[in-house]
Amino acid sequence: MLKRICSVMLSALLLQAAAVPAFAATSPEKEAKRAEKVRTQLSKLGTGRDARVKVELRDKTKLEGYVSAADADTFTVTDNAGKSTTVPYPQVKKAQGNNLSTGAKIAIGAGIGAAVTLLIIWIFIATHED
Repeated sequence: MLKRICSVMLSALLLQAAAVPAFAATSPEKEAKRAEKVRTQLSKLGTGRDARVKVELRDKTKLEGYVSAADADTFTVTDNAGKSTTVPYPQVKKAQGNNLSTGAKIAIGAGIGAAVTLLIIWIFIATHED
């Protein structure tokens, strides 16, 4: 009886495993998703000298500079020497931006202001305790 129950359960598990669809994406789909991810990362950075970026390409080339232009299919990285390199989004292996958003800058400024205010209050209270 135990053998029969085990064989029925094993058969059911094998049928379930065979019925599960494959979720692996094909290579062009993965490349398209990666290119879209890079495009959105760089669109958040914007363009101009403040949009600092480090990019590693699939051919192991590393670029560092700022995003001087961004189109639908390509973007241009200009290094400190002024050399511009146009890069298609699918060729990017890794991209890292180095600038802060406006919200982060405001939060840092507010934190510094609050710390200075608390320090002044603490010094005022400490000197007038007597």
